[in-house]
Amino acid sequence: MAASKLPYKMLGGIVPCPGGWLIVPARLAGVTMVAEDPEVVKTLIDVVEYKPRFDAAAICAPLGLNDEPDGPYRECDRDARDLIGWPRNVAVKPTPSRAALRAPTRAEALELEPWLTRADFRRFKWLREAEELFAPFHQRIFFAAHPDLTFAHLNNERQLLSSPYQQDGVLERMALIRDKLPGVEEIVTRTPPPGAAQVHLLQATGLLWTARRAAGRAMNRLPAEPTWDTSGMRMELVR
Repeated sequence: MAASKLPYKMLGGIVPCPGGWLIVPARLAGVTMVAEDPEVVKTLIDVVEYKPRFDAAAICAPLGLNDEPDGPYRECDRDARDLIGWPRNVAVKPTPSRAALRAPTRAEALELEPWLTRADFRRFKWLREAEELFAPFHQRIFFAAHPDLTFAHLNNERQLLSSPYQQDGVLERMALIRDKLPGVEEIVTRTPPPGAAQVHLLQATGLLWTARRAAGRAMNRLPAEPTWDTSGMRMELVR
């Protein structure tokens, strides 16, 4: 017997966090979105196998990579940095190649990508998870996104000058969520689940905007002309 279709679409905003991955799930019925309890899961497999299954999820992770070093930024990263503008464009971090991610030692990765910093290496565990797990078919549901790209879009394409790590930046982003995403604003006032901080909760909740647009196939893709990696993954960011 075929499974009955749910009367809503399941959306997700997902960001890496110290405890693994923070998921902010939401149900979309017509134009009404209702967020559910945020949850930290340990691995990306837990994200992919989340129930109810996502119809569209915006995840802050690169889903298409260069095989070999080709500079710190992919085309989609450069486009996103241009749209976000100074000073928040620094939040779009460099994306290492597969060769660097698969290097057996930090020294070998650094030899391949001399621009790598300690902060970049701290991101490797999440980047490696995404590189190892995701395949082209996952991109029907999981869309690579970036919180700062989303919040700039929520702000009517105007650059945000504040930082989400400072109180004025938190309040500015909360106001955008309240104005543009009614039904989920209560989530960002909660105490984050163990393994995540307020900034992660704010970012993942904001990504529900992009997930909603992706569910209706109304998102914008960066770059405008699609590019693929050798595994067939689109190298893009959506908003």
